Formats: sequence, structure tokens, C-alpha cells
Amino acid sequence: MINVINIWNIRKFIFDFIKIDVYLPRILGTMKFGGDSKVPSFYTMNKEVVNQLVSVALSENKSLFLLDLTIHQDNKIVVIVDGDQGVPLQECIRISRHIENNIDREVEDYALEVTTPDISDPIINNRQYKKNLQRTLKVTLKDGSKLEGILVSINETGIVIESKVREPKPIGKGKITVIKNFEITFEEIEKAIVKIMF
Repeated sequence: MINVINIWNIRKFIFDFIKIDVYLPRILGTMKFGGDSKVPSFYTMNKEVVNQLVSVALSENKSLFLLDLTIHQDNKIVVIVDGDQGVPLQECIRISRHIENNIDREVEDYALEVTTPDISDPIINNRQYKKNLQRTLKVTLKDGSKLEGILVSINETGIVIESKVREPKPIGKGKITVIKNFEITFEEIEKAIVKIMF
């Protein structure tokens, strides 16, 4: 009986060891501890490292800028970039290749997506207003008021929206439609979205 138990325990130990050897690398990353030695460790890709690689790639085209960088639990990297005149597809490819060329997939198992914001996404970076000059914006202010109109200018502190409003006639009854410019500071804006025109 003792021999049977010992044999079973040995087989179970070997089986468990094989499972660890096969499956652990799939769910664990690696960390270096001196020299070239590596030991398994729970690991999420270093966001700062990826951010630095993106910054270097963007520095080659000053009209581009980073909107968001997310690294999911499964090591899927999502980079969202925008530009003062938009972002050509070739630039997304260039940024993606720069990241891939500097992160070894043999060491880090990851997926990578470099993309641009959707036209329906809210503006989250003040530089985005520049490419949307002369487009219609729907702006919600922090006080709850809303304004819709054409973005006619941008300055260091805010934007100017040209909007049609209804006002009482200067003489007589009724209202007339007039065009007014509204100066809005960036600090006043809760959300701004480009209105899609068909």
C-alpha cells in the first residue's frame, strides 16, 4: 500500500510540474533579476515604457499628439492618436511599427492597436479644436447650458462659436434670428462634440 501511494504521489507531482511548465508562461510574464536570469512573475506590461515609445514616434511628426493609451489585463495595447490636420493611415502604421520594433514579442506577448478617435467621440484635448475649425460643434457647459454653432476661432484660453439665436425685434412684436459670437473658455466646457452633417 505504501509503495502504491508513493508512486501515485510521484506521478501527481510530475503531472503538476508539467502543467506549471506548460501553462504558467502563458499567463505569467518575466522579470529580470540581475544579468540575463529570468524568473516567472505576474506581470502587466509597463505603461511608462510604452508611453515613451509612443512619445518618440510622435516626436517625428509635431502635428500629431497622443489622446489615450490603455493597456488591458490581457496585454492588449490601444493607442489613440490625433493630429492638427488629422492622422494619415501611414502614420498609424509607422507608430505601430516603432512600438513593435522595440518590444520583443518573444519576451512580451501582446496585441497592439494604433488608431484615431471616432468622429462621434467628444473632444478631450484642446488641440483637437484646430482641425475642426469651421465645423459645427455641440457644446455643453459645466453650468448645464448648451450651445450649437460653427467653430470660428481658437485662442490660448478658449474658443469662439458662431450661433444663430432668436431675439426680440428692436421695434415691434415678435422675434428675429440673429447671428452672434460666443466666447467660451476651455474651463467652462463640460463636453464638446463635432456635429456630423449629411
